[in-house]
Amino acid sequence: MSLPTQDEALAILQEHVKDDYQILHSKMVAAAMQKYAEKFGEDTHLWYITGLLHDLDYYEHPEEHPGVSLNWFEEWGYPDTLIHAVEAHAFKHNGFEKEPETKMASALIACDEMSGLLYAYSLMRPTGFEDMQVKSVKKKFKDKAFAAKISRDDINYGMEKLGVEFADHTALLVEVFQSMPEFNS
Repeated sequence: MSLPTQDEALAILQEHVKDDYQILHSKMVAAAMQKYAEKFGEDTHLWYITGLLHDLDYYEHPEEHPGVSLNWFEEWGYPDTLIHAVEAHAFKHNGFEKEPETKMASALIACDEMSGLLYAYSLMRPTGFEDMQVKSVKKKFKDKAFAAKISRDDINYGMEKLGVEFADHTALLVEVFQSMPEFNS
């Protein structure tokens, strides 16, 4: 199994992604994935790198995403579990039909879009993620006009496959994001 270090993976991400929000999003998903790996007793480094690189080709190849990065990962000798998770996170998008077969793949689906929704909500709040409440997030989640491009169906599907409830999933992600240096400056 060949995986880059966190610093090497960040350099790869920054080489291919030139949008500050997309880089931040990738860091958020990576942190959330790492926390879930801790919770489930899984490989925290593998889960972190999977989260960090899950959208690696999106900036350069949005219509083919994640097909181009799947080829890169294979070329680079990355583990099949990472490749599967990245492919499965695109389930029913851009022609990808592989359902998640692992906890890691399910976690990636559950964390990906939810990270975007929570970030959008944090921007509306004077205190960002600080004191963010699950019940407030749930109201925003139900409001289809709020962060309208974020797929609630994908989030629900990921949570169902992962076996987590909305409140627990939301609380875990909010806690993770509160501790990220990017939100504590």
